[in-house]
Amino acid sequence: MTTLLDPTSERRPVERPRAPRPPALAGKTIALLDISKPRGDVFLERLAALLVARGATVRRYTKPTFTKPAPADLRRQIAEDCGAVIEALAD
Repeated sequence: MTTLLDPTSERRPVERPRAPRPPALAGKTIALLDISKPRGDVFLERLAALLVARGATVRRYTKPTFTKPAPADLRRQIAEDCGAVIEALAD
């Protein structure tokens, strides 16, 4: 069993099921979301190359700032355009 800690100040963490993972990456469109922290783009650039080598199509997205959640329209666009999303957290 894996325990994930939520960095928000929830007093009682809400249990959430893990999202289903795609069985394979080939042929999938994967969103790479840069949250605008330093060097996140470096990590995502390398990850994009690895995903493309495995047959995935990669679309890049960037949050305006790491201090707030992604805007609703950006989340909606990612959900409509992509089958999975990877978010970069780096410093």
